[in-house]
Amino acid sequence: MSNEKILGDPSSKSPRHTADDWLNTLDRARKPGPFLADHAALGSGMSTVSVHAGTHDDPRTGAVGTPIYQASTFVLNDNQYQSVEEGFARDRFIYSRYGNPSQWAVQEKLAALEGAESAIVFSSGMAAITSTVMALVDKGAHVVASSDLYGGTYNLFNQEFPTMGMSCTMVDSYDFDAIEAAIQPNTQLMYFEAITNPLLKIIDIPRLAEIAKRRKVRLVIDATFAPPVAMRTLEHGVDVVVHSASKYLNGHSDLIAGVAAGPRKLIDMIWPRLLNYGGSLDPHACFLLERGLKTLAVRMRAHEESATALAKYLEGHPRVKKVFYPFLESHPDYATARRLLKNGTGNITFVIEGGDAAALRLVNALRIPKQATSLGGVESLISLPFNTSQATFTSRQRADVGIDPGCVRLSVGIEDAADLIADFEQALAAIYAKKEPAYA
Repeated sequence: MSNEKILGDPSSKSPRHTADDWLNTLDRARKPGPFLADHAALGSGMSTVSVHAGTHDDPRTGAVGTPIYQASTFVLNDNQYQSVEEGFARDRFIYSRYGNPSQWAVQEKLAALEGAESAIVFSSGMAAITSTVMALVDKGAHVVASSDLYGGTYNLFNQEFPTMGMSCTMVDSYDFDAIEAAIQPNTQLMYFEAITNPLLKIIDIPRLAEIAKRRKVRLVIDATFAPPVAMRTLEHGVDVVVHSASKYLNGHSDLIAGVAAGPRKLIDMIWPRLLNYGGSLDPHACFLLERGLKTLAVRMRAHEESATALAKYLEGHPRVKKVFYPFLESHPDYATARRLLKNGTGNITFVIEGGDAAALRLVNALRIPKQATSLGGVESLISLPFNTSQATFTSRQRADVGIDPGCVRLSVGIEDAADLIADFEQALAAIYAKKEPAYA
């Protein structure tokens, strides 16, 4: 290759072409990444991967950990110009909206955790969802989706889709006959959530994947409630997995971010939507997300330990009517959870006597959980579907999707289980000790 002109940075492994072979061959293949450099496998354990994948020590100073590359633009040379001309600009640093070393580092960690060829981070979970969906459909497309989606995703399909000449049919995620029957000649995508909110249904993703493959439809799964240490969604036949990284992936309630991960070919299709919609994640937020991810595995073990103990306590309390927690044998999807999930979740949904009025008194009587939306933080967060996530629903609509009066959604943090149980014990005793009017 002495007289061949190299396209790209010779020190980079992704990609490396010559002027003669790039345009004139049909056997080109996308490589994983883009990553900062080849990253040797240091182990297969999820804690090891969480700490080390994608993290790069500063070569100039020897500082341990990836620096924050707080730059909006990068010096251009022949490599960058050629990358634009030859179609691999995603693999070069040009402008931070297109890509930044801080983004590449955290994307490498996320790809390693998911077992994916490539990943992209976004400025929010909805940016990840919207960019992914819009990249995988064309004008006139039809989508089959779960009937109990996150509100932002529901609005995308029901408010935005019709304005763009597209449509969506929403079906019960348990009814696989209805799911398949909903597929039309113009169906291009199936979109479901791994674990639903707030009733924590565990979706049989392998069955969805079998339908999608047989009917030649792509499958996207929102796995926000099931981070990769709990379930590597792509291993079950999913095409692209998305997360609100604000939740378990970051884990500290101090960041808004999203991620999409999957085969390099599909992530390369999503990347232009990131550019068009402007949902790139800034370098400092990338630093926070990478730092949060380092403790993902140990945090999830702590979430599961405390949530399981508290769920068992609540199930035995005489004033608690129902408890939804996947690792309780009473959960309707217990067998599916044990089959698909490697670790439990930190989320519990339960229903108490006395309806929504009693639920309001409960959240006010608790001392440890904070009344707030979101989930997956190190601190316990508690909210009521009737005045937060499903506030726009009528009572009838909430009943139709299984949300009963007195329903409480709890994201269990990493606090000690004994302290959480004691707090719930005092709060439940306090609200039912008061003399209240007869409940409807």
